Amino acid sequence: MLCSEHAHITMDECGAPEAIGGFKLVQLPSEDGRITPGQIEPHLASLGFVHRNQPHVISLTQCTEFGTLYTPGEIRRMCDFAHKNGMLVHMDGARIANACAAQDCTFKEMTTDLGVDLLSFGGTKNGLVMGEAVVLLNPEIGEAIPFFRKQFMQLVSKMRFIAAQFIPYLGDGIWRENANHANAMAERLAQKAGAVNGVEIIGEVETNAVFSRLPEKALETLMDEYYFYIWDETERSLRWMLSWNTTEAMVDEFADAIRVAVEG
Repeated sequence: MLCSEHAHITMDECGAPEAIGGFKLVQLPSEDGRITPGQIEPHLASLGFVHRNQPHVISLTQCTEFGTLYTPGEIRRMCDFAHKNGMLVHMDGARIANACAAQDCTFKEMTTDLGVDLLSFGGTKNGLVMGEAVVLLNPEIGEAIPFFRKQFMQLVSKMRFIAAQFIPYLGDGIWRENANHANAMAERLAQKAGAVNGVEIIGEVETNAVFSRLPEKALETLMDEYYFYIWDETERSLRWMLSWNTTEAMVDEFADAIRVAVEG
């Protein structure tokens, strides 16, 4: 499986795909979490050569760990490229709701209509309790998935109570409401924190992630009170994730704390 070097499946799963799935993850260099067909093409030279890993699946993270987005056109081109070369496309959609809300499209328009074969559909990061699903969009794959799910302890007792959450989540538009809110809170935080002299907001805010840099002394002060990621230890960049249940008051309070820490 080929993926971005920053993909969650290769950075934050403790080797689970390799250990459980029995396949190798090949990391492709990426500055913003996205990959292109041009990066994958050189790996096709290994097809059929018994001494080399055989590339078969491309994994796209939508939205990426950087909060960036693949456009529908980019996903379509990747799927067309993959299928032309006998490969499949997996979408890691842990935050797909935020991506669809940001691009004003439906889940179908982001996946099935573009040729995605397999979707990891995340609900937990957008308001559900343990609400995750594997969605097989290509009818020609996945015959063994029910057995794989059972063998690796993903078939929980009373699964129907977890699955039932998806009925109102999808049918009543809760997913879009929650995702729009989280994205808006990220934009609010970027504007308020970015207005503080000494705070650098890195890149554009496309979804519900805000990346920043603070003066080191202010960073130490702020982390005594709040928990958040130091995204890159070398560059000392930060990642702030905004949620479906983050309120405007919480954003304003945190922005005020940033100002006090920087100016203090």
